[in-house]
Amino acid sequence: MKKDIPFRPVVGVSVAITPDEQAATATADAPGWQVFLINDNDQPLQNVIVSSNGYGTDAQGEAIRTSTLRHALPEVPPHAAAPVEALDSALFQLHNQYWVSYYIDGQVFDRKFVFAPDSIGFKQLKPISLLIPQGILAT
Repeated sequence: MKKDIPFRPVVGVSVAITPDEQAATATADAPGWQVFLINDNDQPLQNVIVSSNGYGTDAQGEAIRTSTLRHALPEVPPHAAAPVEALDSALFQLHNQYWVSYYIDGQVFDRKFVFAPDSIGFKQLKPISLLIPQGILAT
């Protein structure tokens, strides 16, 4: 049962979004954006599952919800960043949610990272130690 599983706090793991000219969403008019999972721990993350979706409202107040995508990463090495998915800039006005589950030494960890509407853009870019380009970090 879920109540019998001890969940420890997530430390050293975050999600970042960076501009990427090679991303699948890149066009001649706008760069693409790439989502990364960052492991700043001394141990690898094993059996990682990242579930992503977007939600919010449109200009008329109608609810919008994107499809839920699930990504499996067998392992993310220590002090490394792993690409998760390309992100289209048309989704920046939504809440972009990433639910991350993984194991370290047989212990399960689980955390939700959310980028608020309009929190992703060139004005919000900051240096991120494990990524060469600047990005927006959700910790």
